[in-house]
This record gives sequence, structure tokens and C-alpha cells, in this order.
Amino acid sequence: MQRKIDSWYSENLNKKMEIVTYGHYGFPLLLFPTAAADFLEYERFHLIKSMSEPIEQGKVKVFSINSTNSEAWLNRRVHPKFKGQRQQQYNDYVCREVVPYIWESCQGRLGIITAGASLGAFHAANQLFRRPDLFDGMIAMSGVYDIRKYYNSFGYHDADIYLNNPVEFLPNLNDNFFLPLLQKKERIYILTGLGAYESPDASRSLSRLLRAKGIPHELDVWGHDMSHDWPTWRAMMEFYLKAKF
Repeated sequence: MQRKIDSWYSENLNKKMEIVTYGHYGFPLLLFPTAAADFLEYERFHLIKSMSEPIEQGKVKVFSINSTNSEAWLNRRVHPKFKGQRQQQYNDYVCREVVPYIWESCQGRLGIITAGASLGAFHAANQLFRRPDLFDGMIAMSGVYDIRKYYNSFGYHDADIYLNNPVEFLPNLNDNFFLPLLQKKERIYILTGLGAYESPDASRSLSRLLRAKGIPHELDVWGHDMSHDWPTWRAMMEFYLKAKF
């Protein structure tokens, strides 16, 4: 399997950011790490190994990046206003820096599938629903899609938070550009287990929102033996890459 690590100083985040690429060909899949983890997390926990067959076959080309969760939503030392601002900067990094990098690597403006587990699932969903002109679908595993569940707001709320909270902005999405694009998507997958520490109701709630907006998707609830942990996510990713792509 081809593996390449790159990095550059992000003007949007004012810090060095790394990215790792796995594979040589195929549709691009962008991984967002869980919680406060880094761009190599999915390799360390063998998720990349579970994807090795479609990667080596040239079916998918995988890109994995860092998050700013520890500086934003999970940072207890900053006011919620800064959390939303930092997320907006992260959005700009993804859309203005990572997406062009992926297109250059793939030698074309291909539709990118976002993916992630836990807090990474939130980011996968947030990026897709905000920019369906750049992203073509998602594989969201064991996610919670109301960002307010991750921090204490102390009663504070603003536009930056609202516009990065799918359960808030999706119900009000009625424009003539983004909503029609989302209504044409064919690869939106919402996965969850019923085991320990899973939050299946969060996935069901997101599914109801999408259904109300006429956005095609698949909600897949796995069994009580599937907990909020790496064996679940490895099994989910391996199955979906083979069965749905």
C-alpha cells in the first residue's frame, strides 16, 4: 500500500497541519479523527488495515487529517464564542487547503466522501451538509450531530455555532443551491451500534431531519454487540467500502 505524509503551514489555522494519504487510485475518502486525536489515529487503531483490500485494489484513495477539537469544542479554557470561531477557521482549512490538495493528488475535481467515527462523524456530516458542492457523501459512524452535547455553553449561542451544528441549520435549509445538491446525493450513510456508550438516538434524529428535507440517506443500526469502540468502526468501514462503493 502506498503511504505518503505531507504537511504545510496553514494560513487559515496559523499552524502546521499534517495529512497522510493511503493508496494510489480510486475515489477520495477524507477521514476526520475522533475527539482530540491526530491524523495517524486511524492507522494506529488498524482501521486503515481493515480498508487495505479496496485501497490496494485502487478502489479508494484515503486521506486523513488532524482536527482542532482540542483547541475548540473540547477546550474547556476558552469561551464558546472562540470555539465557534476556531471551527470556522477549520472549515476554511478543509475547504480551501485540504480539498485542493486532494483534487491535485487525484488529478481531478472528484467528489470527496467524508468519513469519521465519534466526533469525527460529526465533522464528516458538518462538512458535507455545509458544502455539498465539494463533498459527495459520507460514512458517519457512531456520531452525535448536536455539537452542544460536547461542551458547556453557559447559555451562549451565536451564528458560528449555529452554522456548525447540523441539527440546527438543516431544518432551516431552504435555499435553491445547497438543498437541491443534498437532495441529489446517493451515498450518505449514518451508522451506529446499540452497544455500550453508543448513542443510536442521535443517528435516528439526524435521519429524521434528512428525511424531512428530502435528502436521500441510509440509516444502519447495528446490534447490541457493537459498542462505541474500534472493533465496531473497523467492521463498519470494511463492510461499507466493499458493499456500497
